[in-house]
Parts: sequence; C-alpha cells; structure tokens
Amino acid sequence: MGVKSTIIVPLVLLLQLSASTQILDLLASYGLWESRQIRIIPLPQSQYDFIIVGAGTGGSTLANRLSENPNWKILLLEAGKPEGIFNQLPIVVSYFQHTDYNWGYKLEPQENACLGMENRACPWPTGKSLGGSSTINYMIHTRGNRLDYDYWAALGNHGWSYEEVLPYFKKSEKFKIPNCYNASYHGTNGNVCVEYAPYHTPLSTAFLESGRLMGYKVLDYNGPQQLGFSYLQLNMDRGARCSASKAYLSLTRPNLDIVTGALVTKVLIDSKKSAYGVKVVIKNVSYKILATKEVILSAGTIATPKLLMLSGIGPREHLEELGIDVIKDAKVGYNLYEHVGFLGLTFLVNQSVSLMEKNILTKEQMWRYALDRSGPLSVPGGAEALAFLQTKYATDARPDVELLFVGGSLPSDNDIAVRKGLGITDELYNTVYKPIENMDVWSIWPICQAPRSHGRIKLKSTNPLVPPSLEANLLADPYDIEIILEGIKKAIEISQSEPFQRYGSRLHDIPIPGCCKLPFASDDYWRCAIRHLPSLMDHEIGTAKMGPTYDPSAVVDPELRVYGIQRLRVVDASIMPTMPVGHINAGIYMIGEKAADMIKQTWATDMCH
Repeated sequence: MGVKSTIIVPLVLLLQLSASTQILDLLASYGLWESRQIRIIPLPQSQYDFIIVGAGTGGSTLANRLSENPNWKILLLEAGKPEGIFNQLPIVVSYFQHTDYNWGYKLEPQENACLGMENRACPWPTGKSLGGSSTINYMIHTRGNRLDYDYWAALGNHGWSYEEVLPYFKKSEKFKIPNCYNASYHGTNGNVCVEYAPYHTPLSTAFLESGRLMGYKVLDYNGPQQLGFSYLQLNMDRGARCSASKAYLSLTRPNLDIVTGALVTKVLIDSKKSAYGVKVVIKNVSYKILATKEVILSAGTIATPKLLMLSGIGPREHLEELGIDVIKDAKVGYNLYEHVGFLGLTFLVNQSVSLMEKNILTKEQMWRYALDRSGPLSVPGGAEALAFLQTKYATDARPDVELLFVGGSLPSDNDIAVRKGLGITDELYNTVYKPIENMDVWSIWPICQAPRSHGRIKLKSTNPLVPPSLEANLLADPYDIEIILEGIKKAIEISQSEPFQRYGSRLHDIPIPGCCKLPFASDDYWRCAIRHLPSLMDHEIGTAKMGPTYDPSAVVDPELRVYGIQRLRVVDASIMPTMPVGHINAGIYMIGEKAADMIKQTWATDMCH
C-alpha cells in the first residue's frame, strides 16, 4: 500500500466529519475556517507597481503592508493553493508532508547523516500554499537571541541590531500568553497570534517541573532571557493554526491581487540590469507580467536562489555549465544552514498520559475540538514544550542546544504518517519502533543551535519544473554531533527526574541497526544514532545572504536589494547571514515587516500622491 493510500485510513473519520454542514458551520462560527475570505483572482493584469513572488511568511507580510498604500497596485504570486480546513487542525501537521501542500524536496544522499533514511536522503518539507511553510509547520514562535541580531549588525548589516529589529517583532505580534511577562518585549495589536496550546499532557508539565528541580527558570523565552524551560509559544488563534495567510491575507483591499497556482519561472532583467517583471506559468500558459517599481522574491531559501540562478544571477561557473547567460556573478545558493537534531530518543511510561493517535483522532475529540477548540487535537504534531540550554561547548551567552519536548514519539501513530514523512527505512523502524506501537511514549529532540556544517543549493537543469540539488552536507563538522550528544545526556537526566519517575519513565533501549555493535547508550553509540536519525527542523536559511558591500559572499545589501540588479529585492529566510537560536518563522515575519518599511521609504515621494 502506498504512502498516500495508507494515510487515507485514519483520515476517513475526519473527512466524514468535515463533510458535515453542521461541523463546517461550527468551525466557521468559531473562526477556524477563514481562508475562504481571501480574495483570489484567476489571472493577473499585465502590469503592477510591485510583484511579490511567493506567499509564504515573508511574502504574505509584505503584500499586506505594501497594499496599505491605496495608490500602489500589488500582485502576489503563489505556486501552491489556498490552505484548507485540515491545515487549521494542529495535531495532523505530519500528514501534510504527504500532500501537495509540500514541495516534496529531498536532500541529495548524505555522507555523514540520514543513514537510517531511504537512500540516505532526508526529506526537507517546504510549504507550497498561501502561507507557505507557516501552513504546514509546527507553529513554534521563537525570535532568536539578542546576540543573533547584534552579530548581524556587527557583520556590517546596518539597521539589523536587536534594538532595531525588536519593534518589528512587536509589530507583528498579537501576544496572548496569560502568564506575567515583560510587556516591553511584546506587541498585542499585530497580525500574528501568539498563544499557548489550550491542552497539555501531564508529561509536558513534568518536563517543566524537571527544569525547575534542575535549577532552571520557567520563563518567556521571547523576553529578556532565553535559558530555561517553557510551554511552546505558538502561532495559534484559540486552538487553531494562525498561518501567514490567515494573519496577513484575510483582507479585501482592491489594490492587492492574489493569484494561486502561479509558478514564476524567470525574473525579467533589461540591458541596464534592472528588473522589470516576471515570467509566470498559470494553468500551463505562460504570461509576462511587468513591474513598474520592484520585483520582490519571497519564495524561500530553496526556491529564491533557484529563481535567481534561472534568471542569470548566481555563480558564474555554475551558470555557464548550464548554458545560462550570466547577468550578475554572485554567491547565490551558498551559505545554506539548517538546525539539526536527533529524533530517535524515546522514553516509555506506565500510564496513559501520552498522545497516541488511536486515542485522539476520535469522533468525540473531533466534536470537542469543533465546539471549543480544546483537547489534544490542539497540540501541533505532539510538540508541547522546549528548553534552551547551554552545554560545555557554549562560546557566549546564547543557548547552544534546544530540547524540544514531544508528548509522543515515532510509533505514536502506529506507522501511519510520521516515520514515512521522515523517510525512515522499514528495517530501522520495524526493528526499533514496531515493538512499542500501542504503548505510551514520549520524546525529546535535542537540536544543535549554532551548526557549523553548511551546504549549497545548485541547479540540476534550466527547466524550472526540475527541483534544485540540495547539498546540505549535514553533520559534516563533528562539533554539531557533540552539541546534540550533550543534549541527549541532558534529556536522559530529565527523564530520570522525580516528575517523570511518577510515570515509571524509562529509556527505550532497542539499538538502531548499524549501531548495535557499539555499547548501547555509550557516547559512540549516540554519535552513530545521531547520524542515522537526524531531525531536520525545516529551518533552512542563508542562500541569498545579506551583507555589506565589502562582503564577497553577500547577495543582497542590508536593504535587501540584490547587488548589481536594480529594483530587485529578496524578503525571506534566504537573506539571513547566520542562524538565529530556536525556530525561524517569527524572524521571517520580522524581516517582512522591516522590509515593508524600507520599501516604503525608498518610494516615499510616491506615498504622498
């Protein structure tokens, strides 16, 4: 049975319920089903002031803010489709890796990682819809550390220090965390809802209790301090997903045209090296759309460099190999970084306190969720809490490891979707995890926060339908493995604490094939296991790096303008020069908000008419 047909089985109940007018009316009455309000047109006009390519986190933010000027005509082009009703349901996030809401990218076979995945190639889920990856991600809202942005500024990126970007983080936020927090760090009138999930397992509470016993604070990690434990702050609106499209595109401004199913294949650049439009394919027909002011690429860390290179902006040698005329020789596709962790650490408990699919995807839980958006269906893929910690390798005040707490583990869905989405081989899963299906389990994913390994994106073909080559080079630097190993040790220490021992918590100890000759739980065993089961966090950044004029690796300047090309900018995670701590989606909202102000300033005289 194929992957898609396998997934249909547990979703039959959901499909039946969603077909009920009563359920849909309830969802609409509680604001869950709102994407139908987005104004989408079938075909674009021939000319606009601004063309934005990609309706992910950056593009959605930018489209909203630029269309605040009624004198400007904005076009937002998205290759995917609008998000649907199931995108709003947090618990089923893993299913979307098997749908056309995901571009379906895979890394090139890895030498040092993904050894337990099919063909040694980890999948790299990336959103393909209005809202982009914010429509299929785990909704975790972390900003990064103050030092991350101060370092960007120190690299020569004026305007990007923490104090300068904090207003844009606050501008984007509709912060609704109930606990006491420092209001000077948060906004309450923004577009992006930030909340706790309305439901937590007892195990997540034990996780926070363990942190306290170990001497850490339970804190607001988006406030003045990061080191400590917390429930996850989520892009969630009363128990439902708050994606970029829900946050920024649910409006009816007549000067904003949104077109879905629109694949941009080239940026049009004239003889004066000025961008003047794009080529786009809609329903198998190619169109040329003109921009009188700017073309802005917000297609993401993978698609943006691909489109730049297809348009003649990229490494000269690489483009010439493919027969592409070089308009601007630039380090496009380099500086590719990703947060990597270990997803195989699993603990068993002797009470029914975890998130098991057979217990939560039930008619009763669906009705509970539809009525008040509560219960376990509101937990995004089982992720509930995190800790930001320092290991012995920390070089400054920033955390260098994240412990992501999950109230379940790989076998919690009885091999329906999770492990297939991760690409784990039958041999590994059947050996290690099959024996504990239908048992209560929990897990911690230790994640390296300042990875030294980095890779590159290259074109495979001049055909825009062909995915690029993703040469991630994961775990090539042993430092990354050592950070994750320290995180594993800390996770095991947490599992042995009194709050978890109330549930008889114990480490699952069937060894991973390929590592079984090493003593189980030894350092060398864990190093081997990390290479077999790395967790990609889908935090890819850096492939159109921001930097000053004297940085030869920079693709865009601190105002996000592409060097050497007029009227072309990049507004997405590809501009990040280095990796921020935590998860990147909140940072992309900030980039979108800041970019909108920079663009408005550029065209300030036009705002006055």
